[in-house]
Amino acid sequence: MLGPSEAKDLELAKKFLEENPDIETIEVLLPDINGVLRGKWLPRDNLLKAFKGGLKLPVTTLNFDIWGRDAPGVAFDDGDADGICVPVATSLSRVPWTDRPMGQMFVHMADLEEQPYVGDPRVVLDTIVEKFKAIGLTPVVAIELEFYLLEEKRDSAGRPVHAGCDANADYPIGGQPYSLDLMQEYEEAFHEMREACETLGVPVDTLVKEFAPAQYEINLHHEDDPCSAADHAMMLKRVIKSVARRHDLNASFMAKPFGDMAGNGMHVHFSILDEKGHNIFNNETEEGSEALMHAIAGVQSTMVETMAVYAPNFNSYRRFQPGSYAPMAPTWGYENRTVALRIPSDDFAATRIEHRVSGADANPYLVLAAILAGAYEGITRKLQPTAAMEGDAYSQAQSSLPVYWPDALNAFERSHFVRTHLGEVFQRSYLASKHQELNEFRHTVTRMEYDAYLLAF
Repeated sequence: MLGPSEAKDLELAKKFLEENPDIETIEVLLPDINGVLRGKWLPRDNLLKAFKGGLKLPVTTLNFDIWGRDAPGVAFDDGDADGICVPVATSLSRVPWTDRPMGQMFVHMADLEEQPYVGDPRVVLDTIVEKFKAIGLTPVVAIELEFYLLEEKRDSAGRPVHAGCDANADYPIGGQPYSLDLMQEYEEAFHEMREACETLGVPVDTLVKEFAPAQYEINLHHEDDPCSAADHAMMLKRVIKSVARRHDLNASFMAKPFGDMAGNGMHVHFSILDEKGHNIFNNETEEGSEALMHAIAGVQSTMVETMAVYAPNFNSYRRFQPGSYAPMAPTWGYENRTVALRIPSDDFAATRIEHRVSGADANPYLVLAAILAGAYEGITRKLQPTAAMEGDAYSQAQSSLPVYWPDALNAFERSHFVRTHLGEVFQRSYLASKHQELNEFRHTVTRMEYDAYLLAF
């Protein structure tokens, strides 16, 4: 027998089918640990069955590496067992960009006893949110995503090619940030993206031209449901990439597609409300409250251990260079974009922390989980931050964040904080997948190495 929440979800599914009689297929979307959408196409007639526990996928689907391979030591530990895909009923929607009518919905993984699977990124985040609820607090988050628009074909060396007139030169210099003219070049695509977000209920805020040629940023509104905010970030990526393809373009959230140009970041703004809806970071001063200081300290003190989440891939670490707006130390400051944790200037009621470390290639569920777990640690233990940075933090703070992937993975593996808050099951499966990817890069000889060494010795 279904419980009250399951019965309500089933009614939402029935209503969706009634209101969309032309839809024959529903895409099931399961975000894996890389933030890659896995899943299957579900015939219309099987949708209600899925809401009764009838939709399954192997649990290891969550733990694939970036190439879609099983991670060693994870796939066969439990015989590669199935898990139950639990629908997120509120995510049921039409797909705006397909030629034939289709629906889509997010799912998360449960075990065969219908308990949430603790290695699922969405469940990892929900566990942190529940810890806040237990002490009467609610995190409020907003995500900003940077991306490049690229031509469909790469150049003769396999490198990506900028799209648009700001990149027509052989060596483009600058990207005309905040240019309105350049945004008009792809106005039809951007309007389609906005309209698709409206159809899907993705709360888009602003679009701006970013620092590099063909680089843009779209911001999402603040939400008091971090899981929903991560869902919307995932869906925003899907919208941008899908609409771009319809315009014969590629959209990329790769952290550093061009070595000499700006990388793509994922900036997270967050504050925390008490049971009365009051922002606990606000004490009606520019400095902010003691709770703000505790939260900063918690995120600072756990940043090294969680760097493998903020920078999850081999390419991610190319972002971290002096003067690149990608921080290299766990610094903080007021209205300062050279630090890791910026406190934006705003109304006192909107006092918040902007976390500027993550790349756009990171999994938004895991990024939010790691940030909020750090804030929870700081608030509950009443930690104190370092002194606020003024001016150029790059010239004042010694680089102390891992800037090499193996160092980040080692810190993640040793971390008691990760094991306690993100969970031992997730920690183990994440490491297995990432070490497999790292080994692949270690064994691959690049074209640059051949050019440098093959005939030199």
